[in-house]
Amino acid sequence: MPDLFLSPDVSLQAFNTFRIDARARRYLHVSDPAQLAQLAADAALAALPRLVLGGGSNLLLTRDVEALVLHMGLLGREIAGATADAILVRARAGEPWHGFVQWTLAQGLGGLENLSLIPGTVGASPIQNIGAYGAEVKDLFHALTVFDFGTGAIRTMTAAECRFGYRDSVFKHAEGKDLVVLDVTFALPRAWRPNLRYAELADALAAAGLGAPTPQQVGDTVAAIRRRKLPDPADIGNAGSFFKNPVVTGDVCARLLESWPTLVHHRQPDGSEKLAAGWLIDQCGWKGKTLGRAGVYPKQALVLVNNGGATGAEVLALARAIQADVRERFGVELEPEPVMV
Repeated sequence: MPDLFLSPDVSLQAFNTFRIDARARRYLHVSDPAQLAQLAADAALAALPRLVLGGGSNLLLTRDVEALVLHMGLLGREIAGATADAILVRARAGEPWHGFVQWTLAQGLGGLENLSLIPGTVGASPIQNIGAYGAEVKDLFHALTVFDFGTGAIRTMTAAECRFGYRDSVFKHAEGKDLVVLDVTFALPRAWRPNLRYAELADALAAAGLGAPTPQQVGDTVAAIRRRKLPDPADIGNAGSFFKNPVVTGDVCARLLESWPTLVHHRQPDGSEKLAAGWLIDQCGWKGKTLGRAGVYPKQALVLVNNGGATGAEVLALARAIQADVRERFGVELEPEPVMV
């Protein structure tokens, strides 16, 4: 049987991209699904609250963690099959996301390139339904495998069962609390076409003279844009975009445009409008500002950073101050993306 030793009092500073120095009362590095089955079979261990941890790139630790931390270390990736229209590729939950994307491109398979350089792991990607530059995980999703602590069984889930939404899925709700993602399978199209709906990406490719780019060239361009705009968590603690882009009704957007004609907004298929959270924050004067040891990244107002030694409470205080200013100025609520613990 695999190792089921629960390490006590483990620092999580190296396991979250904000680099918050919080500790786990109990910690288990999960390298085999059988470990989860052992946990589920032990009544006392199964009753413990759990925190499933991947790359820690969508997490804000505001205190020490009393729950049992399950750090997903399942590794492996493969071409898993094919359909008439797609090649199926599968990766286990602990695989780094960007490394997996790069591997698919090296196989000559396009589809995930717009999601290049997003931090985190494959197992976390459907939980957040990660997205960037006009693409989301749900667009290429085929299926995933979970361990269900409620039943003690392993099962496969379809896209419909995952209930994907904007930075959302069933795993972020009560119905998904017992589900631990083990692997994810994507369907990458045989007839690939570049997704250039995002103007900044299209403009960058055009400027480089890439009128008919390859998947690798699109991925490299996305990575270059991200490196230019966003801080590397290895250098500055952060969790990427801290707030979701708020969605408002068309009427609300029209009223805002009367006072702020340069408001950045994007009409959605249902007639609602998605506002640019970074623009709202910037208009409130927060870009480059600090509060304690936490701050707003000078190049992108949507990114909150740990300037060195910040606690989760300091980052949370900064986030709440920003929310209050945006609410007062625009009447719009900003919702954080990271999971707060």
